Amino acid sequence: MTVQAMGYFWVGTSNLDNWSSLAVGQLGLQAVDRGGNMRAFRMDDRKQRLIVDGGLTDGERFFGWEVADATALDALAARLEKAGVAVRRETTAVADQRCAAEVISFRDPAGNRVEAFHGGQIADEPFRPARHIGGFRTGTQGMGHAVLIMPEIDAALTFYRDLLGFRITDFMGPPVSLYFMHVNSRHHSLAIAQGPRNRMHHLMMEFYSLDDVGQSYDIAQQENRVVVKFGRHPNDFMTSFYMRTPSEFLIEHGWGGREVTPGWQPTELKSAGSFWGHQGLFESIGEPPTPDAPPPPLMPAPEPNHAPLQVIDGNYERMSGVCPWWDAVKRR
Repeated sequence: MTVQAMGYFWVGTSNLDNWSSLAVGQLGLQAVDRGGNMRAFRMDDRKQRLIVDGGLTDGERFFGWEVADATALDALAARLEKAGVAVRRETTAVADQRCAAEVISFRDPAGNRVEAFHGGQIADEPFRPARHIGGFRTGTQGMGHAVLIMPEIDAALTFYRDLLGFRITDFMGPPVSLYFMHVNSRHHSLAIAQGPRNRMHHLMMEFYSLDDVGQSYDIAQQENRVVVKFGRHPNDFMTSFYMRTPSEFLIEHGWGGREVTPGWQPTELKSAGSFWGHQGLFESIGEPPTPDAPPPPLMPAPEPNHAPLQVIDGNYERMSGVCPWWDAVKRR
């Protein structure tokens, strides 16, 4: 694979104070003093992961995708240029601003700015969350995942899969055409869905503790930020909710996402409906209705199902058997 992880997310805003309040008070990120019209935030050992920039207009945003080293970055630039994609090799000043060794930038078929880099810088001090949380699941899996909506989904699929090296995890056809794609063991670092206009739906950050997500849910409810209620997805097994931000996209607070295993084969999803909950998700994906617009197609309901919890050593304890049926099964 070429791209290894989502390294950083950059968003333009005229609401710096609102974004800072959300990043610190809601997400528990650590603020980093960058000065001027820019705010940066840590979520792990990296110097920065989320950057909100008052020098960019509302709606401008881009991801920094990490590659292994300078050789991999040069190879990616050459492959893009061979495919007719204009590549800009950014200045040292831009790389310093990104806390990276080298950065290139280009556009995807929908016109979204994309950056790739190597040499992400590690902070000298440990991560100190702004509120009492257990931290985030990052490391080799990167800072999370994103879902983008764009009209020409076939062109986007070719771009991200064939040029950037993303691999399909699972997918679904009409009435909702979308592809979930991975670059490491995270179930998906990027999902693309077909829609009438180019936009971003959400950024997901995965918390270490389920209690952190529940407490975030309480805070979001108090501030009237909840857009999609608590639920559990059937493909990545993520337990999560979604909240509004000062920008035109949501943030998903997740816990317990599954991993892509060696030899993974893409599967076609029959429904994107959740095991339970997530009321408001499909309404948040669709465009605001107009008086003469036809109703959106109904999403087929999934079959009732279950999946094991995806846990990490240290965030669970095994209970003794309390189910007579299961205890009997184990005794056989």
